Amino acid sequence: MGATRKKISLFDILNVTGFILFSIIVLYPFWQTIVLSFSDANASSSLGVHLWPDRWIMDAYEFVFSYGNIMRAYVNTIIRTVAGTILIVTFTVLAAYPLSKKELPYRNFFTIFFLIAMFFSGGMIPDYLLIKNLGLLDNSLSLILPSAVNVFFIIIMRNYFMTIDKGIEESAIIDGANYFQILTKIIIPISKPVIATVALWAAVYHWNEWFHALVYIQDDAKTVLQIVVRDMLTAMDLSSNQAASVGGGGMSSSELLLSNVRAATVIISIGPIVLIYPFVQKYFIKGIMIGSLKG
Repeated sequence: MGATRKKISLFDILNVTGFILFSIIVLYPFWQTIVLSFSDANASSSLGVHLWPDRWIMDAYEFVFSYGNIMRAYVNTIIRTVAGTILIVTFTVLAAYPLSKKELPYRNFFTIFFLIAMFFSGGMIPDYLLIKNLGLLDNSLSLILPSAVNVFFIIIMRNYFMTIDKGIEESAIIDGANYFQILTKIIIPISKPVIATVALWAAVYHWNEWFHALVYIQDDAKTVLQIVVRDMLTAMDLSSNQAASVGGGGMSSSELLLSNVRAATVIISIGPIVLIYPFVQKYFIKGIMIGSLKG
């Protein structure tokens, strides 16, 4: 007998159709931004749906990368993101692992202490005075150290560690391993989902965060990408329809519109994060779900 053909129900058809339409709705604005960033002024100013540029040009990207010290700021942002993510993940693991142990003396006290710090803060002025007294003004460390400990991340990772079978650690202790060896050789390798989740959150935070750079950094050579992009867009002459022309870089105002430059800055700004996400996406859902369930 031949294989039984599976009957496709109306629900399956509607379900697939709905998800396809939803995907198009979500992806179209992103694709529109890409098309706009590679289009010329005539195509950008014309009405209608633009699914493909009339001709692919790099003028908007050339304008952005030729503005001020944006390349140096791009490198600064990458360095900050990598260093800040490593620091956050390291401190989160080192704080969450002891808090996941019920035999830790004063465990509830330390947990409450962390929670209080998460809900209450001194505010911007005490933070500034602290950075100033530490001698970190106009220092790249001022963009990394204040966010090195994130209580929310610690709670998520602590809850994940509490779901790990205690028998694994007990077997390692019987074999003569200490807690640090257990953490580095057993716990961390089997905790990739929650570590990848925290790393993604930390990377997105450091990549997008610009306010601390605005407050603490005065040297343009130490600033970050978002500050330079913000200054560039602010310096442009915005018209009421947000389609003002921009010049410079050998381009006339008829060749490039503000909308082209904005689209290019969006692609440049989110590019690295979009490229990283597919590699950690398979861990992301599992990490946040397990880490948020057990208290």
